Formats: sequence, C-alpha cells, structure tokens
Amino acid sequence: MYHVLSEKVAPPRQFETFVHSDGIPSRMRKETFIMIQGPLLIVVLAASVLFIVVTTARFKLHPFLALMAAAFLVGLCVRMPLSDLVTTINTGFGNMMRHIGLVIVVGTIIGVFLEKSGAALRMAETVLRVVGEKRPQMAMSIIGAIVSIPVFCDSGYVILSSLNKAIARRARVPMASMAVALATGLYSTHTLVPPTPGPIAVAGNIGAANYLGLVIIIGLLVSLPAILAGYLWAVGVASRIVVPGEHDDCSGQEETSLPGDLPAAWKAFAPIVVPVLLIGLGSLISATGYKGFGAEAGLFLGAPVTALFAGLCFALLLLPRSCAGVLNAWTAEGIRHAAPILLITGAGGAFGAVLSATPVAELIKGLAQGGLFDGPFVLVIPFIIAACLKTAQGSTTAALVVTSSLIAPFLTELGVVTPVQLALMVMAIGAGGMVVSHANDSYFWVVAQFSGLAVKDAYKAMTPATLVQGITAFAFTLLLYALLG
Repeated sequence: MYHVLSEKVAPPRQFETFVHSDGIPSRMRKETFIMIQGPLLIVVLAASVLFIVVTTARFKLHPFLALMAAAFLVGLCVRMPLSDLVTTINTGFGNMMRHIGLVIVVGTIIGVFLEKSGAALRMAETVLRVVGEKRPQMAMSIIGAIVSIPVFCDSGYVILSSLNKAIARRARVPMASMAVALATGLYSTHTLVPPTPGPIAVAGNIGAANYLGLVIIIGLLVSLPAILAGYLWAVGVASRIVVPGEHDDCSGQEETSLPGDLPAAWKAFAPIVVPVLLIGLGSLISATGYKGFGAEAGLFLGAPVTALFAGLCFALLLLPRSCAGVLNAWTAEGIRHAAPILLITGAGGAFGAVLSATPVAELIKGLAQGGLFDGPFVLVIPFIIAACLKTAQGSTTAALVVTSSLIAPFLTELGVVTPVQLALMVMAIGAGGMVVSHANDSYFWVVAQFSGLAVKDAYKAMTPATLVQGITAFAFTLLLYALLG
C-alpha cells in the first residue's frame, strides 16, 4: 500500500518518507518510530470520535469546526510531523473538493430551482394523479421519495405539507399517518440516493465518486424497502394518533387546488431525470468497456458534473419570464445552502486523510485477516458508527461525512474494493444515518410543526419510523452484499 521513497536529510536525523496512493505523505524517523501505534492508537481514534460527538451534540459546535479540530488533535496525538500534518489536512480537504465539490453545488442549485418554481408541487400532482387518491399514504410516500432526490427533506416537507394536509382531509385519513408517510418517503432517498449531498459526500469520501451511476441505481433499489417500511408504519401505527383539531377543520376542499402557474410536468421532471439517465449511460459504458462510436461522448455526458450541469440547463426552463434577477437570486440561495455542506465534506476529507496517514490501517488489516469482518458483516461497524453519530448529534449529513471519513482509510484492508462493494458501503452508512430522528434533528421539528403533531406524538410516530427504516435498509443492504459483494 505504501511506496518508499528516499529522501536526503541533514544528519543526524534521517527520515523515510512514505507516500499514500492519494499523494499524502507520512514521515517516520529511522531511529525512532514517531507515530504511536497499537492499542494506544485505537484509544486516540475512539477519543476523536467521542470528541466530535460531544462537541456537536452537547456544545452545539458546528461540524466543520469539530472535524477540523479532530483532524489536528489526532495528528498531534499520534505525533505526526507538524509539516506533514498541515500538508495532509490541506491535501485531504482539496482532494474531496476536487472530486465532489461542483457536484454538490450544482445539485443543490437544481434543488432550489425545483423548490422555488413550484416544480416539486407539479411532480407531486403528477404522481398523485397516477397513483390515485384512494391510496393517499402510498401516494405521499412515493411523492416524497421523488422530490427528495434533489431537494433537502426538510424543504421538501415544507413544500408538500399543504398538499399533504389537503389530501388527508379529502380522503378522511388521519393526519399523523399522512405526515409519517410523506416524512419517511422524503427521508429514504435523502440518505441513500445521489445527487442528495449526503450520499454524494459518502461516495466521494470512500472513493466511489467514479461509480455514481451505480450508487444511484443501488440507492434506488435499497430505498424501496425503506419507503415500504415507512409506509407500513404510517398505516399500521401512526394512523392511531390523533392530531388536535384535525377533525374540526373542514376547509380541506379549497386547499386541494394547486396554483395555476405551475410548470409543465416534463419541465418539472427533466432536471432530475436527465442527469440520472446521463450518469446511468456513463456508468454503463464504463462497466461494459465499450470503446465504439459515441463512447467518449457518452463518458463525457455521463460524468456527474456534466450530467448535473445538463440538469441545471433544463432547470433554467423553470424560471419565471416576468421576474428579473430571479436566476441570480435562486443561484445564490443554492450556493448558500451548499456552502456548509461543502465545508463539512471538505473537513471530513481532511479528517480522513489524517487517519489514513496513521498506522491504524494496519491494525484494521490484522482484524480483517483474523476473520472478524468477513463477508457482509464488514458493513456492520460503519452502520453502527453512523447510527450512533446521527442519534447523538442530529445531523444526517454530518453523521454520513464523519462515518465515511473514519472508515475510508480501512476499506482496502477490509476487502471493500469493487464498485458494487463500495456502493453498498454507501448504503450501509446511509442506513445508519437514518437512525434515529428525534429532538436534536431539525427535520423532526419540521415534521412535527407542519403536521400539527404534539412533541410526544411525534416521538411515537416519527422517531420509531426512522429506526425501522434504517434497520430495514441495512438488512436489505446486507442481503445485497451477500448476493453481489
């Protein structure tokens, strides 16, 4: 895994420079091994994770600051040469931005366009017409799953909440049931399917950015049982919960009418469908090794950045003709939304790079060779880490980034190297990021407030639903790994 390079250094202190495959150096003195190793190294690693959890959950420190502080602290604690520590952090941050920075920005801008233009509502109306209002919970689960692929789940819920309430009243279905159906549908693709920033960040961290088409396909596949689990919980459990005043309001008939200036259905779906199709095309060409006519053009169009820019071009069709300056305003809002995600993701890359430069990978390799992480069970630890981080500090994106940063340096030693294995690792981390949504999660409060659920009822309806979703998605991921991995 390492290439040894000779380096001339003034005596008496001589160094051997070890260079990782990603270009990050790590120096050790010949006469004394600078970086600590063995059980003490594991203690440092565990302490760094605990530091991130405590500072973000207890002291509300921004994940970017927590990750950067953890990167520096780990490097100092393992006695990494100071010059190498700075280089490693800079390189790790830059490498992450190089791989997925533009993808996150463009994907977020597309989401804002869909939100602001009413395209998300048009997609909801189209799906509702196809599925039918006789199965309102199923319809809202599907609508949520589609809308949340480019749009953040909390924004998606706000956008669709009025439609959700109207359908609940017209169909005479408990509001709590409809709220959970919509919330879990949104949540499923939010954590599992790119171009949502969280899964993209995980793919970039673990080296799966070049297989984004495969990640999308497997993400859609894994999200199906998660959506079904949320739907069954909504129908079987949440339907027993009564939202105060839901039977007193009879104004639902008027609320079912949608605004008349919504974009056409093809304009609404194109910014999502076109990038997914192009990325799928590029992945197919790469997987088959096709070198014939149009292969180069297909690979170009199928690159995630190119595909998402194509989706953004279609999103421009959603701009209102009468409003000057809307393009710049919506773009600026998308950039503002993307900024914290970029910083957290880059900090995760820096943290992961520091971990990669330590000898901890050798310890993991020894455990793997001992049979501790054989087969599908290689996914268990990432799932548990992501679930603990999500439950402790509330942010799904932060949990996904931190977990993928922690596990990335060890994937080769664990035998997770093929595109399918990497894609399933993304799913395992994403499934862990679902467990669980409660009071420290902003999404929990969005669902509770916009649906009218009391806090105690939201704990009964929403929190267990996300737990069931996460476990279901992970179980299905384990099955796929056993079959395909």
